[in-house]
Amino acid sequence: MTSCDCPKIMEQLRAVDSDRSRSPVKKNARGKRVDSSQRLMIINAYKAKLEADPEKTIRTLRQEISKELGIGSTTISKTIMVYNRSKTVISPNRTRVKISARIIFDEFARNLVRRHVHSFWYNREIPIVDKIYQAVSDDDSLPPISRTGLFRLLKDMGFRYSKRSGNGALTEKSEIVLWRRRFLRDIRKYQKEGRHLYYLDETCINVGECTIQSPWDAQLKGQTTAAVNASGEDKRVIVLNIGSEDGFVPDALLCFESKKKTRDFHDEINAEIFNSWMESVLPRLKKNCVVIMDNESYHSVKIDKAPTLKTEKADIINWLKDKNVTIDRPMVIPELLLMVKKVKPLHDKYVIDELAKQYDCIILRIPPYHCELNAIGLAWPLVKNYVSMNNTTFKTTDVKQLLIEGVERVKPNMWKSFISQTKAEEDKLWKLDYIVDDILEAETVTTTNGDTSSDDSSITSD
Repeated sequence: MTSCDCPKIMEQLRAVDSDRSRSPVKKNARGKRVDSSQRLMIINAYKAKLEADPEKTIRTLRQEISKELGIGSTTISKTIMVYNRSKTVISPNRTRVKISARIIFDEFARNLVRRHVHSFWYNREIPIVDKIYQAVSDDDSLPPISRTGLFRLLKDMGFRYSKRSGNGALTEKSEIVLWRRRFLRDIRKYQKEGRHLYYLDETCINVGECTIQSPWDAQLKGQTTAAVNASGEDKRVIVLNIGSEDGFVPDALLCFESKKKTRDFHDEINAEIFNSWMESVLPRLKKNCVVIMDNESYHSVKIDKAPTLKTEKADIINWLKDKNVTIDRPMVIPELLLMVKKVKPLHDKYVIDELAKQYDCIILRIPPYHCELNAIGLAWPLVKNYVSMNNTTFKTTDVKQLLIEGVERVKPNMWKSFISQTKAEEDKLWKLDYIVDDILEAETVTTTNGDTSSDDSSITSD
């Protein structure tokens, strides 16, 4: 052994002694409140790891942070999710408040859940809660959720158990299926007639957000990139625009700074803002066109709202009389509302639909949680990524300018690709309901013959 080896050996021995003396990470007691300082540690660790390796998945990040800090991976996940939405580290209440999955899962997340359910049907496999729960849990792009929470979320989204299946198959309510079929028939008819199709939607941009690496070309290949709030700013810019195979409509972009800190940015837009914007946009659209948009409440304000159980009896009677309905005998409120239900479809008119008619334009609404039917949804990631790539000042005025530049970068050939992808989704959904019918028909026959038994465990919540 040479003299130069001794210092190396001593250094190694000291390192071993140091490891032995180092205390293991103490795990946070189950159910113990995670205070604001711990949450800040989680976010700082999250930012550092994401900056060091942007390719890491959320699952890997939360596992590493959980191991290092001794805090449960579910708490890590929720803390990161809340931060990414609000851009602030929220101090926990002394009394633990559980946020419902119905609130955490926004329209985009619900769309992904619905597509997981549909994927089983496409594979000619009966979707049950346990299978869907596994698929949702394995999807890193979705927030964590319990089986019971998923059960309630699916119910809230319009799913139910088919009475035609002995295996507790999840199907969509008839009104959702009918809405989808009506939409697909209408859009096929308009495509055949050669009408120009426009796609309209809203989104939001975080002023303090920047992207670690350039995503423009990667996004077209379906890859995702990591964005972090580099400035700590929690301001948002609400964005509204419309486009077609010709590209975004020139000078139609509407963007304004958020004034609220609500979870859903749609709360920032009301019927007055939307209607005013539409009045400026409609004259610029091609004649005999179709505008496709979702069913947000401010998209669907009725001219003459029908009475409900909360409406006073005298007002119900007056509403019916205005519709030339004869009331020839004394009636109680349930009887009057039954008459309203019969008359209502003939008088359901929307403010935007009537405005659009003045410009030879038809409004076509997408069914709930069917984001893949709106082609503009494929354009937004490109615009948002351009903003976050070039966001260096984190000022609202500069972000608005970057938005304008990002919109200009989405060329007509890109829009044609988006619309082509959307049409492929339309074809898939058109076939879906026939697949469901075929599988459930086979299930009904099999169950009738006594070859299968009902799996009660798959159709009840925890």
